[in-house]
Amino acid sequence: MSLLEVKNLVVEFPNRRGTLRALDDISFSIAPGEILGVVGESGAGKSLTGAAIIGLLESPGRVASGQILLEGQRIDNLSDAQMRHIRGRRIGAIFQDPLTSLNPLYTVGRQLTETILAHLPVTAAEARRRAIALLQDTGIPAAEQRVDHYPHQFSGGMRQRVVIALALAAEPQLIVADEPTTALDVSIQAQIITLLKTICKSRGAAVMLITHDMGVIAETCDRVAVLYAGRVVEIGPVHEVINHPAHPYTVGLMASIPDMAQDRERLNQIDGAMPRLNAIPAGCAFNPRCPSRFDRCTVERPDLLPAGATRAACWLHAAEVAA
Repeated sequence: MSLLEVKNLVVEFPNRRGTLRALDDISFSIAPGEILGVVGESGAGKSLTGAAIIGLLESPGRVASGQILLEGQRIDNLSDAQMRHIRGRRIGAIFQDPLTSLNPLYTVGRQLTETILAHLPVTAAEARRRAIALLQDTGIPAAEQRVDHYPHQFSGGMRQRVVIALALAAEPQLIVADEPTTALDVSIQAQIITLLKTICKSRGAAVMLITHDMGVIAETCDRVAVLYAGRVVEIGPVHEVINHPAHPYTVGLMASIPDMAQDRERLNQIDGAMPRLNAIPAGCAFNPRCPSRFDRCTVERPDLLPAGATRAACWLHAAEVAA
């Protein structure tokens, strides 16, 4: 059974000129202990998908249709009060900038213990012991002393470890990690990736890892979902998507990664840009930028179709289905 199921999710933003559809019929699932990567250019809908799952859509954003289920329980239609019991306790969150997640006026220990006390039936002394243990588990040295330090007394990498400890404080089943390594240097990035993988293995927690870095995806994830213009255009095992991309957009993403084995003066790039929400083209949203488009692509939107070991929303694979 899947831990998280997202079924035909549609997120809209109504305004004075109409309604903008930011996520359009997104579906995927995550199993316990699995790391699902969500990748795409800026504006693809990655962070918005995570916000919808956590229940942190900014007004006037709304879930217009579809379902989000956690262990079979629908959570997208819960009230704010009901979501507060799930957020933190069953779903943890790691955000890109740790400074926006930590209160500069409180010690990290106070922030950890308050989170633990809010969600778990423990005493204040036990909460402090758990806070110290979490800092130790996330690789912070001298945790007994550092627990009483303020966020500004930690480096960027150490602050991100504190944020991960906060996300784990109530022992959640699912962690939504929104670009947790973007602001870190390469060596610290590798440590955070190793930490996330260890957490999944030891605690059985599932992780939804949102990033634009295909290197992080390759090192960390079991499966990957590629988003474009608020839609899933390809999903499958990470090694298959990276080595045998089936959608032209995924092919372009892979080709834009520097290859140390080749001597190239310039990187490949995908011509054009992500479409604005008020100018999504008819048919396949990627068709204006696609080198493989044909007439059907401009008038009819493809669903996810079997494409080898993955599934891709591309009419190039319609012949495989017919066969």
